[in-house]
Amino acid sequence: MTHPMPHAVPGLAQIVRLGAAHPFDPACDHFYFLRHGQTGRNALRIFQDVDEPLSELGLMQAARAAGRLAGEPIRTVVCSDARRAFDTASAVAARLKLVPTPEARLRERHFGALIGTSSANIDWACEPEGGETLAQFVERKRAALDAALAQPGPVLVVAHGGTLYALAALLGVPVDADVLGNAQPLRFARRDGVWRAEALTLPPLPGQPGSTGQDAGAAIA
Repeated sequence: MTHPMPHAVPGLAQIVRLGAAHPFDPACDHFYFLRHGQTGRNALRIFQDVDEPLSELGLMQAARAAGRLAGEPIRTVVCSDARRAFDTASAVAARLKLVPTPEARLRERHFGALIGTSSANIDWACEPEGGETLAQFVERKRAALDAALAQPGPVLVVAHGGTLYALAALLGVPVDADVLGNAQPLRFARRDGVWRAEALTLPPLPGQPGSTGQDAGAAIA
């Protein structure tokens, strides 16, 4: 399988290998995924902690995603309990007349002593002091996603860029720039035993040229 983006950022190929070694087989045949809206530290490319809030742009992105997902048949919203993900999930859930279920295991990888430092040259294979190893991170994501996707579906998972990388690796889905944007809604579906991810079309934000999230590759963590 082809993973264009993992080869562009150090360590992402290891996520692909870890996921491929123990493929994930959800009971459902389709679900939705949403990365949180942009934060100030996303824009600055800085490793962030769980209390990082959405930026003004991130709030706009969350509202736009909520409008797009309001027409989808989502029955359950499960989200990371990190503030940026929970606030994004809350915006979407309100439009769906649902209440999001926070799940700590859906948090972004814990980068330990790197939090607060530059993520411009992020290496996912690093082993930061006081943080998680890559293998620990992928295994945590497997358990969290297994629990989330066992809920009444279709399920919407709202989490992080690292979660998306792990999810794609576990399902054998190629990752490219179209699916990586902040607050870019995705629909994952299995057909003939093969999973695919579709980026749902979004209207442009005022003052923003594209239809997908701002700066897809910026400060994924």
